[in-house]
Amino acid sequence: MKSELRRVLLIGEDPADAFAVQGALADERDGVFALESMTLLSEGLERLSRNGVAAVLLDLNLKDSQGLATFEQVWRVAPHVPILIISSPDDQDIARQAVKRGAQDCLLKTQLVSPSLPRAIRHVIERKAADEALFLEQQRAEATLNSIGDAVLSTDVHGTVTYLNLVAERMTGWQRQNALGRPLAEVFPILDATTREPARNSSDRAMELDRTIDLTPTCLLIRRDGIETAIENSASPIHDRRGQVIGAVIVFKDVSEVRAMSLRAVYLAQHDFLTDLPNRMLLNDRLTQAIALARRHGHRLAVLFLDLDRFKHVNDSLGHVIGDGLLQAVARRLLTCVRSSDTVSRLGGDEFVVVLSEIEHANDAAASAQKIIAALAAPHEIANHQLHVTATIGISVYPDDGPDPEKLIKSADTAMYHARESGRNSYRFFEAEMNAQAVERQWIEASLHKALARGEFVLHYQPKVHLETGAMTGAEALIRWAHPERGLIYPTDFVPIAEDCGLMVPIGQWVLREACRQARAWIDEGRPPMAVAVNISAGEFRHPRFLEYVREVLRDTRLDARCLELELTESSLIQHAESTAFMLQSLKELGVQVAIDDFGTGYSSLSYLRKFPINVLKVDQSFVQEISADSAGNSIVCAVISMGRSLGHRVVAEGVETEEQLAFLRAQQCREGQGYYFSRPLGPEQFVKLVETGLPGLLLQ
Repeated sequence: MKSELRRVLLIGEDPADAFAVQGALADERDGVFALESMTLLSEGLERLSRNGVAAVLLDLNLKDSQGLATFEQVWRVAPHVPILIISSPDDQDIARQAVKRGAQDCLLKTQLVSPSLPRAIRHVIERKAADEALFLEQQRAEATLNSIGDAVLSTDVHGTVTYLNLVAERMTGWQRQNALGRPLAEVFPILDATTREPARNSSDRAMELDRTIDLTPTCLLIRRDGIETAIENSASPIHDRRGQVIGAVIVFKDVSEVRAMSLRAVYLAQHDFLTDLPNRMLLNDRLTQAIALARRHGHRLAVLFLDLDRFKHVNDSLGHVIGDGLLQAVARRLLTCVRSSDTVSRLGGDEFVVVLSEIEHANDAAASAQKIIAALAAPHEIANHQLHVTATIGISVYPDDGPDPEKLIKSADTAMYHARESGRNSYRFFEAEMNAQAVERQWIEASLHKALARGEFVLHYQPKVHLETGAMTGAEALIRWAHPERGLIYPTDFVPIAEDCGLMVPIGQWVLREACRQARAWIDEGRPPMAVAVNISAGEFRHPRFLEYVREVLRDTRLDARCLELELTESSLIQHAESTAFMLQSLKELGVQVAIDDFGTGYSSLSYLRKFPINVLKVDQSFVQEISADSAGNSIVCAVISMGRSLGHRVVAEGVETEEQLAFLRAQQCREGQGYYFSRPLGPEQFVKLVETGLPGLLLQ
């Protein structure tokens, strides 16, 4: 294989030097060389500018340049070409300085005739090439290390810093030239974020165990200016050619933002987004810890389950933005009522739980409940609205009412339901017998979900009677639950639960359709048309499809709208007056009759009686049942009857049970009534028989 031709440039004035070199290079055992000789520096520089020179033999003393300046000019033009300095014994000091500044080596002129000259030139060419390759590799590694996002720091086996990349400089606050040679602990001080104690450096363990080691995940780097940075790092040992550990490299990165985001994610997972209070998950954790402490130290704790009274009315009337503002205000008030060691949590909706982590007596929990009720009763200013809110609270006590968070919260919830049924804005302690009632409630709720699909609901009809003639003027459809095992269940036992669990709208829609179907069926059987009244809950009335559904039912059942009467409570009419007026006007245009049920127990406002297109006022049975010779209820009944007549409304008295009540109502010219005095609510077949036979004659007297 033919050797590569390498051109050697000799820059020197002495022809003898050129002759000697030419002769030495004639030996091709160490490569094929071609000598080019220049006597002036300027000539040599011009030749170098054209490239193609493998090595330079340079005499520092030329006609046009002397000393180190000669070398520097050559090196500046061709830094990548190896330079051998030719010197006499007198010039060796200058020659050595040139070597220090970048020349590959120096030769005495007497060595030019040596047979080893070609070998020496070949070696410097190869060494220069290796140096260049190493330099390029170092530059490539440096560029790579400076372009990655991680910091890189290396040490020798004694823990002395030997390298930092740019990211490491920025994170440690040390510039490389200042850090090199310093102890690692000085440049890279780290702490355990949990204990605040110095953390053992992972590079020591990496060299000790001769494997890659990860740093503790809670590590903080103390920058040179004292700023702390959360980091993650790993260290790996560095080996020499023999496999011996000679140092370590540490790769680390700033995880402050990631760690902050992680902590934030954990916080959000444990706190309510609206009030920033602990949510159910964190509540269970806190309550579990509180129970463990109470068990260990032999003390008691209390759980208060709090529900805001009629909060739904605020949302429905003023909107969710105001409702959310009220919940936030309630949360702030609750925090002012408890100790820092206690927990206030929002479970969702308008339900809150307070954990009193240590109490001596049950009375301590009662005092806290009273304090909370009083604090919440003060007006809340929300977006220019002054809102008044009350709360009902159930209380359970550890260990009496449960051994774990689930049981204690459930017991407090049960107590809250009983307090609410007894009259809101109050508190009540859990009692063992409440469990049976809670089980009963759960059974009803679970069974209700199946009852509609299984067709277990039926309607009974109670006649409305003209009090002068005894003629039937209509009937009110009343729902009953015909349970296959328990028999007939009355609405007072399941309607409130249906409202709580969101089933009242589908149940109410079934009642409306079934009542209209039955009324039409009686007409199809040849009986005279009779108005049937159906109770409509507030939830049904506010449902977006309510009006559409009424039209749909009348169309499907082919019932004349004049045969349908809808009974609404005062409270459902007062909410959203503008939309109520539109809805009632639409019903009037359909021909549907509208009655106000239980009149006198709510707002009883003359303004809405005049404003809304209402056909019937129903006097609440609580007033009718108080009618007696000297009862104050008599005046209320008289006032309602008079009010209805003056506004042109039909007046129906509910709950007529005695002849004395009937006589009083007749005397006050109340047109209609209904109640057990005339008939109990009857199934469809029994009601038809009553219509056919008529009421007992004594009612006509």
